[in-house]
Amino acid sequence: MLEQLHLEEGTIAYDLSGRGPLVVLAHGMGDSRHSYRFLVPELVAAGYRVANVDIRGCGDSTAVWGSYERADIAGDLVALVRHLGGPAVIVGQSISGGAATIAAATAPDVVVGIVELAPFTRKQSVDIGGLLRNKAHRSGTAQLAKVLLSGSLKGWLSYLDLAIPTKPADWDRERSRFEETLRQPERMAALRGMAKTSPMDAGGYLDSVQCPVLIIEGSADPDWADPRAEGLRILADLPAGIGELAVIEGAGHYPHAETPVEVLDLVLPFLSKTLTTTAGSDNNA
Repeated sequence: MLEQLHLEEGTIAYDLSGRGPLVVLAHGMGDSRHSYRFLVPELVAAGYRVANVDIRGCGDSTAVWGSYERADIAGDLVALVRHLGGPAVIVGQSISGGAATIAAATAPDVVVGIVELAPFTRKQSVDIGGLLRNKAHRSGTAQLAKVLLSGSLKGWLSYLDLAIPTKPADWDRERSRFEETLRQPERMAALRGMAKTSPMDAGGYLDSVQCPVLIIEGSADPDWADPRAEGLRILADLPAGIGELAVIEGAGHYPHAETPVEVLDLVLPFLSKTLTTTAGSDNNA
């Protein structure tokens, strides 16, 4: 059921389903809540209330915002958690992984755990050696540069073909959905706005996170020459003992869509340790 949270600058759209402890799902740039289509029914069946969000600029949320920084997305997510009663675990992918970091650090009263899927949540530097060694990383970086510089739809679709090496069964339909959405100038502008942001704001909050953190990387993610190394760097910036890293072999930048079974095998135990699960709970406020 589509619902809306009205904020000062615009409206955040989300689907709310299930009963039980709250899990908030936030996708990456240029995508929509449909990204989590394989996870939502399984999370609901496991006894969770799931809020599947279109982050600002995407899906059915307002397209045009003054800023698309991770801190802004984090503020939207925290506002939603408070609106729905909380506490919650936030699952964030890519740019929303960084937003989840900020949400956890700034709202520890309502964010009790975070799962970051292929997150951009710390300062990045150009890895010249990695670009030379890793063809997929080199090609993916080149395609993203086209999007950033000129709003190239072809560049974004080419990037997705690299970033999703394990195509889901419905990929042809999903690719068409991406293409149709990003032909809208305001949606492409939002994507470019996000691409221009730096994860430095999220990186500055890593050492302030107090709750449990699960980082999930795909070994074939073209956004980094060595995704495992990126995950380990995130863990090193977190307080000792609160983070764990898992790497899914063969997955790219969208493991929740490519390898949902493997992601659920990691996420469900994390949720059971972080939230008190009561299947069929009446907590649906």
